[in-house]
Amino acid sequence: MNQGSDYVELSKIYKRKKTDQDIFQELMSFKVTEVLLVATYYDSYSIVREGRFFDKIFGEYLQLNLFSAPRITSVATYEEAMLLIEERKFDMVILMAGLDKQMPITLSQEIHRSCPSLPVLLMVNNNEDLKYFDESSALGGSIDKVFVWNGDSRVFLAMIKYVEDKLNTANDVKVGDVRIILLVEDSQRYYSRYLPMLYSIIMIQTQNILAEETSDQTHKILKMRVRPKVLLVSTYEEAVEIVDQYLDNLICVISDVKYMRDGQPDENAGVDLISYVKSKINIPTLLQSSDPENAQKAEMVGADFIDKNSDTLSMDLYNFIHQKLGFGNFVFTNSRGITLATAKNLKEFISCLKEIPAESLLYHARRNGISTWLMARGEISIAKRLRPYRIEDFESTTKLRQKILDIFEEARLERLRGRVVQFDPALVKNDRFVMRIGDGSFGGKGRGLAFLSNFIENIDFLSIVPDLNIKIPPTTIIGAGEFSVFLEKNHLLETIYEETDFEDLQHRFLSATLSDEVECKLRQYIECMEAPLAVRSSGLFEDSLLQPFAGVFSTYVLPNNDPNPEVRFSQLASAVKLVYASIFSPTARAYFEAVHYKIDEEKMAVIIQQLVGQKAHNRYYPHVSGVAQSFNYYPFSYMKPEDGFAVIGVGLGKYVVGGERAWRFCPRYPGLELSSLGDQIKDSQQYFYAVDMEKENVDFLKDGEDAFLSKLDISEAEEDGNLKHCASVYDINNDRLVNDFSIRGPRVLNFADILKYDMVPLPRTLDTLLRYFREAMGAPVEIEFALDLDPGDRGKPTLWLLQIKPLIRLEKHMEVDFSEVEQKRVIIKSEKGMGNGRYDHIKDVVFMNVEKFDRTKTGEMAKEVAMMNKKMEKEGLEYVLIGPGRWGTRDPSTGIPVFWSQISQARVIVEMGLPDFPLDASLGSHFFHNVTSLNIGYFSVLAKNKNEFVDLDFLKKQQVIEDTRYFKHIRLEQPLTILMDGKQQKAVVMWNEEN
Repeated sequence: MNQGSDYVELSKIYKRKKTDQDIFQELMSFKVTEVLLVATYYDSYSIVREGRFFDKIFGEYLQLNLFSAPRITSVATYEEAMLLIEERKFDMVILMAGLDKQMPITLSQEIHRSCPSLPVLLMVNNNEDLKYFDESSALGGSIDKVFVWNGDSRVFLAMIKYVEDKLNTANDVKVGDVRIILLVEDSQRYYSRYLPMLYSIIMIQTQNILAEETSDQTHKILKMRVRPKVLLVSTYEEAVEIVDQYLDNLICVISDVKYMRDGQPDENAGVDLISYVKSKINIPTLLQSSDPENAQKAEMVGADFIDKNSDTLSMDLYNFIHQKLGFGNFVFTNSRGITLATAKNLKEFISCLKEIPAESLLYHARRNGISTWLMARGEISIAKRLRPYRIEDFESTTKLRQKILDIFEEARLERLRGRVVQFDPALVKNDRFVMRIGDGSFGGKGRGLAFLSNFIENIDFLSIVPDLNIKIPPTTIIGAGEFSVFLEKNHLLETIYEETDFEDLQHRFLSATLSDEVECKLRQYIECMEAPLAVRSSGLFEDSLLQPFAGVFSTYVLPNNDPNPEVRFSQLASAVKLVYASIFSPTARAYFEAVHYKIDEEKMAVIIQQLVGQKAHNRYYPHVSGVAQSFNYYPFSYMKPEDGFAVIGVGLGKYVVGGERAWRFCPRYPGLELSSLGDQIKDSQQYFYAVDMEKENVDFLKDGEDAFLSKLDISEAEEDGNLKHCASVYDINNDRLVNDFSIRGPRVLNFADILKYDMVPLPRTLDTLLRYFREAMGAPVEIEFALDLDPGDRGKPTLWLLQIKPLIRLEKHMEVDFSEVEQKRVIIKSEKGMGNGRYDHIKDVVFMNVEKFDRTKTGEMAKEVAMMNKKMEKEGLEYVLIGPGRWGTRDPSTGIPVFWSQISQARVIVEMGLPDFPLDASLGSHFFHNVTSLNIGYFSVLAKNKNEFVDLDFLKKQQVIEDTRYFKHIRLEQPLTILMDGKQQKAVVMWNEEN
């Protein structure tokens, strides 16, 4: 894949895998929803009213849990029928034969002329009328089928299903590989009995299966469609055509003995048909006849036999279907027919399969009994996987048994891939789906992870990025509904919103209890998961398109390695509770106020994620972690904003998202260096974060989110052997960077092996992912990731996607006119400006006394700014904030480490570079993400760029409102004119004269 040149459009590669549910949705595309019933007034009265026809047919639909009974329109005359057919669309017509037997024939012929494809069925009241309509219902006649009304309303259901199956079978076999029952019967009286019985058996059996296996109502409705189809034909030629066309899908043939063949009645037509079928496929067959002597013929061809005159005809048919077609329990027998085990459902079937003797397994495998039973239960995927195998393919019964069990497990896991599934302790280590505990929303981060899981499973990344695995870590999410349950159960709702002592509130949360369900499942989780964990917040508002709340709530990292599972459970439960409590932290409250959201509208889901990394000595951390954005606010050289950028570092991602010194690059052009060799050495990563795997007796309240974290010198990562592909060494003698760790000299974390020498295709992969995610989400995106350089699947490294969130989304871009700019009135000018629009209301400016700047005192500066911001908030004032270095950094040596809530009244934030304090833009940090998402003006002014400046001399001459140790707050007489055009990256602030 060449950089940027071989990009394949998302629409061409996003091939959503068809689950069984997807297949179900494509089945039964034709549904009978409108039926025209043509009956005389007398028949209408005797059948529709006296027989309570409508009540009965609707009752049949309800009893069988069919969710859409057709609407039946009844008319009495020829003229009314034709008029309605012209006005409305009907799916089928049922004609009732009254005293006037010619009318149905004439009407059917007229309907056939005007609507050739409209099915027309005839219902007669007694057997004596059947001969009269033989010609009209013959092949090529105007009546499709003739049925006998015997007082059983199920015959109407059978007529409707007969039409649906006839029209849907070809598609449903192709799409869903559905099974087919072939019924060959030329006696209208008998197929009018057989069809209602067959459909009732099929529907009731399907309902029993659904009741056992799923509570998903939509899935139930859809799975009804995968039931076997019943095809009714009346001649030998029609039957053979069905057998030849659908041979692989036939599960049963039920045939009369005598019917038409070559235009003549044939005494052995059914026997010959069964022989023909048996010569091609081994499936259950049934011969039925009014002559008991035909039982011998059935035995000769290996078919079961039913006497049509039997008083137990219905029960005989029922038993045949259940015993031979897999429509009941699966009964494991030996070759002598002795029952060994019985399975009522799929779970019991798998259990029995592990235990039954080899003889029984071979017996059922030879007869395709397993595949037949699975298809009868709608288990399409498993049945299709089993079908290609033959007993001869296996060296032993043991291998045959294991292969069947493997296919069951593969199909089960594949069905879950990319989905959100209910919590299962056995699956906590699986990385192919997201598991949920409890009800309610997943919150912003949780939705992002669920989307990532689904996205990864529906794109063949193996063909796009063959040298890198792309996954999400094993993830379980506690739904936001549990947060509400937690507050109610522990009687916290009455006080938490007014509580001002956050430490006391944390104590109360820790002493509270989670619901019984969540506690039980977290204990099960801990028993199965031994790796370190990240417990992350996922608020409803977090990472939303408009208010991202990035980094506002808490994340806790746990080593999860105490030998006592009760200790590990306690730590996990405490982390969950403290994530809940973080909604009410001072930082979060200030953020809610700043964005004008009500804190009581926020609900918290919690993400429990296996931490990506490797253990080295007593610490645990990933080789590389980072963030990447699909839009670069500060491109240079030939880069474009839409080329995006990435920031990476060694160790836990806390280092990168905190805005500390890390390596920045453009995924599209990874070899393009952003800074000089001297700057690379000076600004290289000096330390990293890791999980302390030996730390015990932590105090979450005292140590907070860092309770189990260690801040380590980068030399310790070298001791662990983890700088080999991440750093270069500065060769002082030759003034260059080399990949030779035997040389003494500064280590520069420039990831040269990965970015320059393509040891791992990280840049290309990030470039591709950013473009796909940008297209999929409809907005610029940011992803957090970790790179594991150790061989994983297929012996390749693994890129773990940890989070995805949208970047700023401006609903409208305002065109900004800079023609009014007068250079003499410009006090701030930036060529790296973000934000869009014009402000004409701001008079206040807070700026740094740069001569007092001390990079060791940036923490004190942050406190001063926070105090000034509070005063502005009380007075309802907005202001321009100017200071050296990076605002919002977590590294105090690179700028002023404020939280966004501490400068929330600032509408324009200016980062200045000083001659001895160069500016490193705040890309990739949570602070930066929040500010840009709120469309706050965000200007970068580099000291070495003469086209950019801040006129401090002008500002010092203005009215001083407050002068602190490090900052001045000044106010101008006239509001400033502030112009911002993020697309052009131009920004100007001008003072104005009095009018």
